[in-house]
Amino acid sequence: MALASLLILLTTAGYAVLCAVKPFAPCRKCSGTGVRTRRRTVTLCRRCHGHRARLRIGRRLLNNSHSIHEAGTRPHATDRKATPWQ
Repeated sequence: MALASLLILLTTAGYAVLCAVKPFAPCRKCSGTGVRTRRRTVTLCRRCHGHRARLRIGRRLLNNSHSIHEAGTRPHATDRKATPWQ
């Protein structure tokens, strides 16, 4: 049981490091080429929009959690009360 928990923890930590170091992964739909061929036409990939890479799911979760935390804890410039001496 402890070995399985340690393995899951190491895998999660490794994926978190991978998302921090290399946030983009090759698009799986177009194999990182940015284009798709259909019959006789060549079009941009609909998933990556021709950029050849997509943001990893773990990085997307990290970005969303960061923005939620920032929105809930940091005062915005418009939230401050205006005083006459400012």
